[in-house]
Amino acid sequence: MSILNPFRKARPATGPVEITLDGPLAQKHRVHVVGDGPDVLVFSHGLGTDQTVWHPVLEGLPERYRAVLLDLPGAGPLLPEDFDPAAYDRLDRFAEDLLALFKEMGITRCRYVGHSVSGMIGALAAIRAPEIFEQMVFLNASPHYLNDNDYVGGLEPEDVQGLLGQMASHYQGWVEGFAPLAIAEAMPEAIKDFTAGLLAMRPDITVQVARTIFLSDVRPMLSKLKVPTVLIHSHGDIVVPDAVAHYLNRAIRDSRLVWIAARGHLPHLSAPDEIRRVLHVHLGN
Repeated sequence: MSILNPFRKARPATGPVEITLDGPLAQKHRVHVVGDGPDVLVFSHGLGTDQTVWHPVLEGLPERYRAVLLDLPGAGPLLPEDFDPAAYDRLDRFAEDLLALFKEMGITRCRYVGHSVSGMIGALAAIRAPEIFEQMVFLNASPHYLNDNDYVGGLEPEDVQGLLGQMASHYQGWVEGFAPLAIAEAMPEAIKDFTAGLLAMRPDITVQVARTIFLSDVRPMLSKLKVPTVLIHSHGDIVVPDAVAHYLNRAIRDSRLVWIAARGHLPHLSAPDEIRRVLHVHLGN
């Protein structure tokens, strides 16, 4: 399958299930479909990126898949006129949006790949409507970013407040310092791309969404996730320490933890070949 022109106008895919792309939610999430296979594979991105971050990963995806790409509310510079960042003060709202989008598009069964916060958005959606999800794949996801007694989330409350303060007071400076740490490898193009993605967002939107993410706590819900789940994690992630990956593996009953040969929080940006390889191995298994 080729995505040489990933920005071509999306069309309803042929096959057993017709996907509708002309509804208001599909427009809001700027949904694109790549391929026309019978198995729907949904990709959802994390903070500071949009759906285009998945394009390198999609090259060579097995022809049986039809990839659905979407933008989370608040992603990118082109926001709907009625977008209210205050409405997204909890991850449940993102999960509700996702399920409403699936209903509008006619998606009744899919596999789901979510990076970072999209992992937990997908988890909440699958807890609410498990019949829709055949398999979950979480890439560098975390159910809680704060240290809490024996739980190692990676951040203290004062760290989060300092982070949000830096973002609000000097957004560009924060982006330029954070992007190399998040990539965690000397990869100028990946750092440049992530920097550009963060700078494309409105600073006030980024601060609001970051607050929602860093203060979220999905841990109490994880035992309710019954969908088979693959946990893909890389070492050297400044946002999600290794301990979080092991916690998720213990908390989600039907899960497998896969460590990859890449570093940092955005391995699909810095090492797309490795993510593509892991997906080939673990999707559907």
